[in-house]
Amino acid sequence: MKKSISLLICCVMALAACTHKPSKAELRRAEKHKQDSISLIEQQRSLAYYQSQLDSLMPVADSLVALFKYEKNEKYEDHGFYVSSGRSGVRVKVRDDGKQPVLIYKEGKRINSSNDPVIEKAQHLLIVISDINELEKRIERTSLEVRKYEKRLDKQ
Repeated sequence: MKKSISLLICCVMALAACTHKPSKAELRRAEKHKQDSISLIEQQRSLAYYQSQLDSLMPVADSLVALFKYEKNEKYEDHGFYVSSGRSGVRVKVRDDGKQPVLIYKEGKRINSSNDPVIEKAQHLLIVISDINELEKRIERTSLEVRKYEKRLDKQ
């Protein structure tokens, strides 16, 4: 009896010492889950950063847009223009998607530059519009990445 109890204790101790060794497939799944979790966190942080940048640019854009009049001929134009006239008879146009340089006109003719202060504001508006468009694209792409990683993690 004493011998069987000793044998039983030895077996229990041996079983306790044995731990489940994960298979290679389980290890790969666990590593993939960890990588996807890290990627999700990175994408969420990027999304929050881009959104904060956009939020900080919007008041600047609003204050600049208020200085211009918006013009668009729906029948003929795909894009509109923010237009302003300076003191020296200079007319400045900024395309609403920021994909074209500032257009400067004087007496109906296009010119390359002028010392009118409205041109500086137009240049600033162009940069802000371009930055906003870029941030909106990044937010859209990053949001897709966040959803992708969330779906992956839900399936795992």
